[in-house]
Amino acid sequence: MKYVFGFSIIFLLTGFPFAGCEKNENPNIHVISADSLNIMLQDKDFTLVNVHIPYDGEIPQTDLFIPYNEIKDHLEELPPKDSTIVLYCRSDRMSGIAANTLENLGYSKLYNVKGGMRAWKSAGFDLIRKH
Repeated sequence: MKYVFGFSIIFLLTGFPFAGCEKNENPNIHVISADSLNIMLQDKDFTLVNVHIPYDGEIPQTDLFIPYNEIKDHLEELPPKDSTIVLYCRSDRMSGIAANTLENLGYSKLYNVKGGMRAWKSAGFDLIRKH
C-alpha cells in the first residue's frame, strides 16, 4: 500500500495506516472515518463491502453487497482471512455487527467506516444509487 508522506508518519507512530483510524474493542477491527476511506480508495487494495439492508445506496468502488446478518453464509465471496476488508452500512451499526462476526471467524484485517454512508455523504462525497 502506498502512503502519502503524512500518513506514513501516522502509521509509524500509531500502527494505523490512516489518519482517523481508531481501535475498536476487538484488536482486529479498526474504525476509520469517511475521509480515511476516501484516501484509501485512491490506491485501493482492499475489498469494500456494503452490508446495509435494504439497499440504500453505495460508496463508489464497492466490491460486494452482503447483508450484515448473513455474512457468515457468504464467506466464499470474501477474500482470504488475512486480507483487508472494509465494511460499511448506513450508520455503522450493521457493519459493526458484521465486523464482529468476521473477527470471531478469524478475519484479522477488518475496518469499519464510522458513521457509514451518512458520514460519507456529510463529508461531501457522492453516493451511488442503482435502484
